[in-house]
Amino acid sequence: MVRKVAIYGKGGIGKSTTTQNTAAALAHFHDQKVMIHGCDPKADSTRMILGGKMQRTMMDTLREEGEEACMDLDKIMSTGFGEIRCVESGGPEPGVGCAGRGVITAITIMEQQKVYEDNLDFVFFDVLGDVVCGGFAMPVRDGKAEEIYIVASGEMMALYAANNICKGMVKYAEQSGVRLGGIICNSRNVDGERELLEEFCERIGTQMIHFVPRDNIVQKAEFNKKTVVDFESECNQAHEYEELGRKIIENENFVIPEPMTMDEMEELVVKYGVMD
Repeated sequence: MVRKVAIYGKGGIGKSTTTQNTAAALAHFHDQKVMIHGCDPKADSTRMILGGKMQRTMMDTLREEGEEACMDLDKIMSTGFGEIRCVESGGPEPGVGCAGRGVITAITIMEQQKVYEDNLDFVFFDVLGDVVCGGFAMPVRDGKAEEIYIVASGEMMALYAANNICKGMVKYAEQSGVRLGGIICNSRNVDGERELLEEFCERIGTQMIHFVPRDNIVQKAEFNKKTVVDFESECNQAHEYEELGRKIIENENFVIPEPMTMDEMEELVVKYGVMD
């Protein structure tokens, strides 16, 4: 049965990078059949899997050719590294309409086509920043995703975003069945980062599923329009994503989180001297 996973996190935290590298590791090292559904209007959730190609979005196809064209999977879905299938929802023209509605429309079309059920082990929804309202909350609200992982770091705003995402998730957890699988620390090399994330996870009732160290090879691979696994599969960082992939495959620790109050958050960041 396909596992449907939503990846959330503060804008700029490295969410799309983490998603693509983890997907590549699942395909390459663990022989998993994977799909990434990009839910960010920037449509950059699959670029490294496709060797730098910015694929045509579902919303652009819908506007230019109509709904029938979106039923032709050859027009809206591409296959990249590790046979990973890639779809981008896209969004409205700048300044016009609600981008969240694009997510709703795109996911609905994918379900009608039964794409998520087609011989897959994982579907990853890469969701815009820390927005937990409207269409961007759809993977959580309507049970489209059963598992959530939040990408965070030891920086103050990343932790506030993670806590806010948990607050949004709690609202829908009972009705949709969605659960938090853990926090992925995408390290920024700040002092006491691992200890801070471990305490944050303990306070909200979840686990830090993996600590991804900071390594310049991630940026080097991106410059070459590839994931780390594709760029240099035997480097240390590739094996970090291999380990993260293994932990996700084996994870059984799914919870409804208990978000911290603002006062508790303030106390935590002061304790560790966290700066943004």
